[in-house]
Amino acid sequence: MSLKDRGDDFEARFAHDADLRFRIESRATRLLGLWAAGLLGRTGEAAETYAADLVRHDLGAAGSDDVVDKVTADLAGKATRDEVVRRLGAVRAEAERQIRAQ
Repeated sequence: MSLKDRGDDFEARFAHDADLRFRIESRATRLLGLWAAGLLGRTGEAAETYAADLVRHDLGAAGSDDVVDKVTADLAGKATRDEVVRRLGAVRAEAERQIRAQ
C-alpha cells in the first residue's frame, strides 16, 4: 500500500467517523427532545416539532451545553439540569445503538 493510499484511507475513515458522530449526536438530541416534549405534555406532531427544533438549535453551537441549557429552561420545575444531563447520556447510548444498527 502506497503512502498516498494510506493517506486516502485515513481521510476516508476520519470522514466516516465524523459523520457517525454527527448522526449519533443529532439522534440523541432528537430523543432528548421527545423525552422533554413528553414532560411538557406535547404529543404527536407537537412533540416531533419540539424535537426537530431542538436538533436545529444544537446545530448552532459546538457541544451539548446549549441543548442542556435550553431543555433545562423549558422544563423549569419539571426536571433539574442533572436529570437532563443524565437523560442525555442515556439517549446518547440509545442513539448510538440505533445508528450502528442501520
